Amino acid sequence: MTIRPIRNEADYDAALAEIDRLMGTAPGTPEGDALDVLVTLVERYEAEHWVIGAPDPLALIEHVMEARGLRQKDLATVIGSQPHASEVLNRRRPLSLAMIRALAAEWSLPADVLVREYELATP
Repeated sequence: MTIRPIRNEADYDAALAEIDRLMGTAPGTPEGDALDVLVTLVERYEAEHWVIGAPDPLALIEHVMEARGLRQKDLATVIGSQPHASEVLNRRRPLSLAMIRALAAEWSLPADVLVREYELATP
């Protein structure tokens, strides 16, 4: 088995196939060492070619609401009012600093994602 850099999708697919074959090998063996090296190469290739950015702040809020079974009234309780919750969810009002702080504290959402700029609905 020859380990070489992953330069394209064909190399990537071959590395994944080899990783599958080597799964379960004992650490510290030649096969285990090869597995470690291949996983490192695949992780590096993925980090360079498939960058996943932070989500849109409203996408995060909507996802959390759906995952936790929360409704607009629950958001209103956290950010201050039903009209504000409606305007935020419909992209008519940006999140204020006070709203971001409340969401970070009450729902444990990452403030660094919530402060990102996002598109509002055009009038």
